[in-house]
Amino acid sequence: MQRGELITLQPGEYVFRRGDTPSGFYGLKKGRLKAFTLREDGKEAILAVIEAGNWFGQASLTTRQPRLRDVAAIERSTVLMIRAPAFEELMQSQTFFRAIAELQSLHMNWLYRMVEDATLHSTRARIARRLLLLASGDVTAWPQSRPDVSVSQDTLAMMLGITRQTLSLELKAMAEKGAIALRYGRIEICSRETLVSFQDS
Repeated sequence: MQRGELITLQPGEYVFRRGDTPSGFYGLKKGRLKAFTLREDGKEAILAVIEAGNWFGQASLTTRQPRLRDVAAIERSTVLMIRAPAFEELMQSQTFFRAIAELQSLHMNWLYRMVEDATLHSTRARIARRLLLLASGDVTAWPQSRPDVSVSQDTLAMMLGITRQTLSLELKAMAEKGAIALRYGRIEICSRETLVSFQDS
């Protein structure tokens, strides 16, 4: 059985949509994707940025429930798709089963962090925590942090569920304190220590 096939997506093209019957398990080989839902007003609520090296889509396959969110390409991307029958075959392997369990745990821990941020922290703390998370690959959570975050302010505002104006004011205040510098299409982290100090505010 051929277990995987490569799919090339252009910006805006969907891997899957909310409500779709799950047909595969996916690994992002190149590019960036976004996991999101549409709010009642038609605007996107971006949940996560998925970067190369990440796997996703296992939850709906294991529960046999429709997809809970949309996933689409931010930029030209290459995705490895393992179709459902091959996924079921691989799940018979203890090693693969354990890897899926670990992946599910990683995603759940990330989700709990998002809920915690939304309910327990100030707006500035939420922005700081998300910037630090994005610098580590968002869902990936690499131990080494990158010096900048390639995300527009519009996208970051949608990820946090706040207005663009509120985000802009907070980012300017954080820049004045030397934590970040605002660049075109990205946010440079000038002082990780200062940014970390905002986390518990």
